[in-house]
Amino acid sequence: MAHDGTSVKDTIAAKLQAALAPSSLEVIDESDQHAGHMFHPGGVEPRGETHFRIKIVSATFSGQSRLERHRTINHVVAEELRAGVHALAIEARAPGEAPRR
Repeated sequence: MAHDGTSVKDTIAAKLQAALAPSSLEVIDESDQHAGHMFHPGGVEPRGETHFRIKIVSATFSGQSRLERHRTINHVVAEELRAGVHALAIEARAPGEAPRR
């Protein structure tokens, strides 16, 4: 995880962009909706960036199951997950797929 003042959100976005070359990427910080969780025992990212929603469209996901897509994303942001990101809501699609409802 970057310790150069870069936000966790920006770090996650940069890593996903570099690893998956998405045609569409949105990383949404939803931490403020989970304020009661922010300082739970066990250590949390000190800037309070703990909960994110990732909306991503990438050709990498073509032919992958939903589980494989989530595993791919979790692998890319593993360092952030170890460093205090508490939750990821993931909406991962291949180009041409309709959003899940």
